[in-house]
Amino acid sequence: MEKREELYRGKAKTVYLTDDSEKLILEFRNDTSAFDGEKIEQLDRKGEVNNKFNHFIMTKLEEAGIATQVEALLSDTDSLVKKLDMIPVECVVRNVAAGSLVRRLGVEEGLMLNDSPIFEFFLKNDALHDPMVNDYHITAFGWATEAQIAEMKRLTFAVNDVLKDLFDKGGMILVDYKLEFGLDSDGNIILGDEFSPDGCRLWDKETRKKMDKDRFRQGLGSVVETYIEVADRLGLKL
Repeated sequence: MEKREELYRGKAKTVYLTDDSEKLILEFRNDTSAFDGEKIEQLDRKGEVNNKFNHFIMTKLEEAGIATQVEALLSDTDSLVKKLDMIPVECVVRNVAAGSLVRRLGVEEGLMLNDSPIFEFFLKNDALHDPMVNDYHITAFGWATEAQIAEMKRLTFAVNDVLKDLFDKGGMILVDYKLEFGLDSDGNIILGDEFSPDGCRLWDKETRKKMDKDRFRQGLGSVVETYIEVADRLGLKL
């Protein structure tokens, strides 16, 4: 598979065209950012760790019957993925109160919501700081149809069922996470982008140690080392 010109460069990943019009190469870089790019650092091995972690998780989801964008690992930092027409909203599920939910609603961090997880939509727009939106915004502005919204919700909760159990067996709580979806050439809703400790919150079940990008946001240190520990607990040896 030949990597060709750069299609898109995000805060931590670069997307490249290939010699196959239906396939892209997703490169995970060592760049690490928080607060809409206000805090940026290079963390050694982070690209490799997130690439392999993402492939591992997406494989688990595929095995559970959830279609994903990922096709194959190409190298330490590159993955081959299906080309999707991405829907410009993030799907967020919260099993435990943390992050912006705590700031917005004044609830206590750590409040368990497992009997009734919270689902939220956010518009992908860095300039606007990814504002929260609802189904009405999404259909009114043509970002997705009602049927596509329903399917994104269904798939997001299906992911929750698979991954809560997976992380629980590794001694961790899946606090919250974000997912992105796109349309393939046949119009099917497919899970895209990535699932890594960069895009979720993970806590140790016993100590509540933070094992995700909050270690970077909050200056807790040992970011990549903790990501490797998460992978190890799941049976992924890096």
